[in-house]
Amino acid sequence: MKHKESMYWADQIARRIVERFPKEKLYTVAAGITPSGTVHIGHFREIITTDIICRAIKSLGKKARFIYSWDDYDRIRKVPKNVPDPKGFEKYMFMPGVDAPDPWGCHKSYTLHFEKEAEEAVPLVGIKPQFIYQSNMYRSCKYAEEIKYVLENRFQIRVILNKYRKEPLPENWYPVAIYCKKCNREQTEITDWDNDYTLKYHCKMCNYKGETNFKKEGLTKLPWRVDWPMRWRYERVSSEGGGKEHNTPGGSIDTGHDLCKNVFKYGPPVRFMYDFITVKGQTGKMSSSKGDVVTLKENLEVYIPELTRYIFAGSKPQMEFKISFDEDIFKVYEDFYKCERIYFGKENVNDRDKAHWSRVYEMSVVNKAPKKMPVQPAFKHCVELINLHRDSEKALEAVPEKLTKSDKERYLAILICAKNWLAKYAPEQYKFELQENPSSAGLSEKQKAALKDLAKALNKNYTDSKELSSVFGEIAKKHDLGFKDFFGAVYQVLINKERGPRLAPFILAVGRPKIRKILDKIK
Repeated sequence: MKHKESMYWADQIARRIVERFPKEKLYTVAAGITPSGTVHIGHFREIITTDIICRAIKSLGKKARFIYSWDDYDRIRKVPKNVPDPKGFEKYMFMPGVDAPDPWGCHKSYTLHFEKEAEEAVPLVGIKPQFIYQSNMYRSCKYAEEIKYVLENRFQIRVILNKYRKEPLPENWYPVAIYCKKCNREQTEITDWDNDYTLKYHCKMCNYKGETNFKKEGLTKLPWRVDWPMRWRYERVSSEGGGKEHNTPGGSIDTGHDLCKNVFKYGPPVRFMYDFITVKGQTGKMSSSKGDVVTLKENLEVYIPELTRYIFAGSKPQMEFKISFDEDIFKVYEDFYKCERIYFGKENVNDRDKAHWSRVYEMSVVNKAPKKMPVQPAFKHCVELINLHRDSEKALEAVPEKLTKSDKERYLAILICAKNWLAKYAPEQYKFELQENPSSAGLSEKQKAALKDLAKALNKNYTDSKELSSVFGEIAKKHDLGFKDFFGAVYQVLINKERGPRLAPFILAVGRPKIRKILDKIK
């Protein structure tokens, strides 16, 4: 199926964008956030959704760019609970976030701390947007003409915004905010405008009265509902989405589109909505201010980059979903592998599913799709290998298959993820250690005899797990043991647990001689 006919969600949005702006030479898709806390995996949904749409536009043969705005010139409205000294941080309230120091002492400012965390992480999944710092844009007076235009049209802007408000804005309202020259806080009221570039103001915080020329001084900024559509025209944005809260009736997307059409005479950009994502086991959405978040880097500790992309590429943006860090991770890996097999024609599905999942895979790969299907090590098996060898490099050496360089890289990456998962998230039942000095306490004579027969059986050079599995049944039957009693005895002796990994592959992975040596210690 050609991309122009594709029903994949990003291709549909891309076609709408090109239809709305047919003469555009460079399509701009945008996203952004106020970096007032950790940029978590929920925020990442906006980033990757925009990146996928940008890819979809390019696949139509068009030029496209992805811009990401850091709204670091927004005032600090509340103190996040996860800063080291919340009480001490209160003195920066109402100042621009970019002017507050980094409480952790590793970056030049509070906002830069969170910006750099995200900027270092997104390239790991193939995303390289053009980052725009709004503090730089405002302070260098880049928006001076836009601010003047807004002031000239303030009465029309007030009428439009009042359509969506319960309490109307007053007639003397100005659609700008000013940071006080004296205390650097945005707690000012405009007292006069000279119909050019100068505004007079009074600071309610320090009682300072003064004026500022916004063509020469970058102290003036627009409020969010006016700033957003202004930037759409300034950057010629073709599409920008918004979260659930922005898409409510009368929300900032509704007002932004109204202002864009009727005041700024542009567009408006093609809109789309993305819903919240949560972590399985947590209640409610993640909150940067509370600190109960998972970052992209933390997600990449257990999910390889292409699978991280797949989690988002495979879901429509408006669908809520949960990210799993418990044993559901096994299924997530298997689902991705199935998608990969469909792309490479190794899984039989109907034409519609083939087209859909192949497109999902194209959006999941970090760069270009490989020419041959990569190795697909089961995550559960990788967990078992880490349990046995403790080290990811040593675990890779124990893999019997002959691997290409790229397959070794993927296998090692998944082994590293398995090691991280065991250390941070795995339930106890998936953690084990091979017992060099096993205990036979509680075992019946029948079970001990069966273990001795198993040790003898391992003298044979088994290379096939199916063949070895058949031996287990024969031994259990010989000693009149049910499978539960037989396998329970083996797992108790080998890993000191009632249950464990699939026994035959486990024995072959550890090595028959080593298992036989342990079993021989049972008296």
